[in-house]
Amino acid sequence: MPGDFRGKVALITGVGRPGQIGQAIARGFGAAGAQLVIAGHDATIVADRAKELTAAGVTVRAVAGDLTTPEAARRAVALAKQEFGGLDVVVNVAGGLLNYGPALDVQPEQLERELAVNLKTAFLVSQAAIPLLLERGGGGAIVNFASIAVLKPQRHMAAYIAAKAAVAGLTRALAREFSDRGVRVNAVAPGMMKTADNLAQVKDPKVRWVELDQLVNAVLFLAGDGAGAITGEILPVAGDV
Repeated sequence: MPGDFRGKVALITGVGRPGQIGQAIARGFGAAGAQLVIAGHDATIVADRAKELTAAGVTVRAVAGDLTTPEAARRAVALAKQEFGGLDVVVNVAGGLLNYGPALDVQPEQLERELAVNLKTAFLVSQAAIPLLLERGGGGAIVNFASIAVLKPQRHMAAYIAAKAAVAGLTRALAREFSDRGVRVNAVAPGMMKTADNLAQVKDPKVRWVELDQLVNAVLFLAGDGAGAITGEILPVAGDV
């Protein structure tokens, strides 16, 4: 895996059940030497992930809450300051596809929820974290999660694609706003990830799976010093063109 994060503190959101993206990202940063704050909406589940990481020799603290609220976002960031003295990296994994079906059938409350879990979480966590990243005096990094569907739209995913397109726009806007203050903001655009959930649900033999380690490597690269000249980019991690 790329990158050496010894002496750095990373906040990873969206850390939940085994075999999913958040767990893989947390493991990747832990293996690279980072001290971690992991955040998820279920207190029991995120505590279990923290126990696993601790058993693997990772220094980690866990926080649970609804990151669509500013209070929970600020609490996650404050834990990094309280426990580790600051923050160097934020990875906004929290989000996901909630509504699959014709655009004409999407209800207003469904659209609002899709925007909340994908866009609002990334915005609020970044907003809370950037002051701490600025305290490092340069070198802070945020990695957001867009989707390959933003670049290659598919049917029946209008609300999700709209939300992830907004995440891509947020990424570029924050990169522009803080580029001269030492905070880089990029995003990955994953394709069909080989997660436990997707493996159970997707039966198409022609699907091009992206391994979790491949995505982890891309995120570590964007968050690391080797990507110091890269900001405002949306990196496809899809295994095809």
